[in-house]
Amino acid sequence: MTIRVGDSANAKSFQKAALPLLEDAQLRKNVRHATDVIQRKRGIVVGETPDWQELRTAASAIKAHTMGLLDHYLMLFEKACTAAGGHVHWAADADDANRIIVGLVKQYGGNEVIKIKTMTSEEIGLNEALEHEGIRAHETDLAEVIIQLGGDTSSHIVAPALHKNRSQVREIFRERMNLPNLSDDPEELTAAARHYLRQKFLTVKIGVCGANFLVADTGGVSIVESEGNGRMCLTLPEVLISIAGIEKIIPAFQDLEVFLQLLPRSATGERMNPYNSLWTGVRAGDGPKHFHVVLLDNGRTGVLADPEARQTLHCIRCGACLNTCPVYRQTGGHAYGSSYSGPIGAIVTPQLLDMRYGQSLPYASSLCGACYEVCPVKINIPEVLIHLRGRVVREQKSALDLEVLAMKAAAAIFTSRARFEAAQRLGRIGQWPLVSHGWMRNLPGMLGNWTRVRDLRALPKQTFREWWKTRAKTNPPASYSTPLRAARKLAQDDDPNA
Repeated sequence: MTIRVGDSANAKSFQKAALPLLEDAQLRKNVRHATDVIQRKRGIVVGETPDWQELRTAASAIKAHTMGLLDHYLMLFEKACTAAGGHVHWAADADDANRIIVGLVKQYGGNEVIKIKTMTSEEIGLNEALEHEGIRAHETDLAEVIIQLGGDTSSHIVAPALHKNRSQVREIFRERMNLPNLSDDPEELTAAARHYLRQKFLTVKIGVCGANFLVADTGGVSIVESEGNGRMCLTLPEVLISIAGIEKIIPAFQDLEVFLQLLPRSATGERMNPYNSLWTGVRAGDGPKHFHVVLLDNGRTGVLADPEARQTLHCIRCGACLNTCPVYRQTGGHAYGSSYSGPIGAIVTPQLLDMRYGQSLPYASSLCGACYEVCPVKINIPEVLIHLRGRVVREQKSALDLEVLAMKAAAAIFTSRARFEAAQRLGRIGQWPLVSHGWMRNLPGMLGNWTRVRDLRALPKQTFREWWKTRAKTNPPASYSTPLRAARKLAQDDDPNA
């Protein structure tokens, strides 16, 4: 089975990938500015919502309930979607999903598709799979157009071109759209993109979309967006193919009431999305003639089987955790080596890859908890990060790994008082070549990573337990009934004013 999440399988560790990005002052400025703007807008619209916490609690409860009965609701969705004229396909992994979608495009005689922004298609590498079969995929979301024309990759879940400023966008459009006189005025840039896309909307007969929510009781697909390109892709093509992770399911149409209040406020700082589209099956004379939904597993049932990490599947892809994360705000999204970046990417990517890749991502966090505070569905991301760090350590394959051996040795020492005291005595003997004026500033080997940025006090000549034994011999506390009273008497002996 092949599982793809962007280029994670070939990605560097987060620590190595982040280093050159930290030196890119323009990128860091762009990311900070964009996330600051979104956070300010979010603060305003959340602040004016008196039942915000109740909405978060309701969404969390709906998601927890759904994950507990996921198989039931998926079957209910398939039944309702099929009854409405749709076709449901089940994809076990990325290769399976790509094979199904490529096959559908060929079945309907297409050699190009227009796409609404979808993280799931990036997860499985759909564009590359289509290109390999001679099928051209045209992104229609403005940010995705920038990414595609610039030969770049997404750096944010909601605003994938957030790391580019308008001057950089102008240069991409000038070169790829052959517009040498284009300025960096936002309206002119938008008009250029609309002109570029208009012909695609009117001529391409197959559309590909994702799904923000799959409604089990109606078999409908809900898509929210801000530009109108999604509405064009949903209504103009003759064939519509939707690719969605199985966790996108919600039980009933009325549940949208909760999520459509939380998502826009968390994602873009808007009270509601400008375009909210609901699509259920097919209807003569209205929209596509053929409608297909591809339900993707790709590692999700493995996440579902882990009780401590299952809440990862509650994510509604709002990106709020990225905007508030101090680590993401310094590095941007490319350091994560995945289509899913930021705190949510740090827990999604390793799990979808069955912990085979992305083991460095759970450590790409300060565990400050800011992501948990803003998550609209109350995913305790720091809790999951700690859980995954534990899995990384436990599943460490190399028995000769020095860090693993050191931790095992430390565990053996700390679980025995005798071994701990023996280690202290040996440490005092062994430290003497490294001590200078009571400090150790240059430890050898791996330990040097600690003293490279901080100093370490030398072990004292006498431990507290040794000092206590010495005092007990010279001042026996026989007349005192408890160690606390004995300690107080010793303190009084040292200081008559105590």
